Amino acid sequence: MNFSESVSSRQTQTDNVTLNSLILQMEGLKVTKANMYPVFFCLLLTYIFILSANVGMVVLIWTERSLHQPMYLLFCNLSINDIMGNSLLVPRVLADILVPPSERLIHYYECLMQAFTTHMFGTNAHTVLMIMAFDRYVAICNPLHYTTIMTDKMVIKLTVSAWGSAFVLVAILLGLTIRLNRCRTLIMNPYCDNASLFKLSCENVFINNVYGLTFTVVLLSASIGSIIITYSRITAACVISKSKSLNSKALRTCSTHLCLYMIMLVSGMILIALHRFPEYSDYRKISAILFNVVPGSLNPVIYGLQSQEIHKCLYNIFHCKKVKPSL
Repeated sequence: MNFSESVSSRQTQTDNVTLNSLILQMEGLKVTKANMYPVFFCLLLTYIFILSANVGMVVLIWTERSLHQPMYLLFCNLSINDIMGNSLLVPRVLADILVPPSERLIHYYECLMQAFTTHMFGTNAHTVLMIMAFDRYVAICNPLHYTTIMTDKMVIKLTVSAWGSAFVLVAILLGLTIRLNRCRTLIMNPYCDNASLFKLSCENVFINNVYGLTFTVVLLSASIGSIIITYSRITAACVISKSKSLNSKALRTCSTHLCLYMIMLVSGMILIALHRFPEYSDYRKISAILFNVVPGSLNPVIYGLQSQEIHKCLYNIFHCKKVKPSL
């Protein structure tokens, strides 16, 4: 082997190491030394509250027989989704805040897991709120047949359909990205997602952009469309019946559901919009984190405050019943 062939062989080996590198660098949040610990502890306390509130809500619903109703069982999906989405993302962001940018390294497969979790979290938020809207529609528009329609089997079917459709959509999304060769190693985000992963490639990502756009349009259209149709029929049923009890029930339960939906939708829309403006990358990073922590923090609080049944259960737990003295 002559000198030129040896140099060419070494260059090829170097290219192979650079190409499809398994070690990636996370850009993360740009936090100054003065703000590092305040930001860290603020996010840590928020994460602890998210875990405590959502785990507490799930345990309360599963242990209290009075809460074994389709409405609360379906809400458990939202709490589980918040726990899953934040538990696999926030600890990594917290760890990266305390180290310099040059040391924020992540393995490619861990990055893939983060990206899968991120998109499952966002997609599940839509699909779960859609099946919760269906439950409210049946309860208000067809109350006499509610128990025969919303059986345990129906709750299981709705839950499986919500999680299953989200899994398939996200699996295809990331499957199209995994096939690409990577020539870059810097993740321009506080955590991994599909867009930051396929931007590492120097190949043609036209198919990824088309499917990603189709994915977003179909999901938002189905989500917003189902909410509009559901609430239009609920409103019509309330107007026609002119029943104060029905209107009160609809206002109490549907306002909670609609509030949760609007929080999720607005936080997601802000994130999608900021992706179109690279000059606001710092704001996009902050909004990417808020997209996870804001709904996760507010969902159990809003749902708990609006539910009289949950109020009663919490009252019984924190205000122990007086024990009669034995004779």
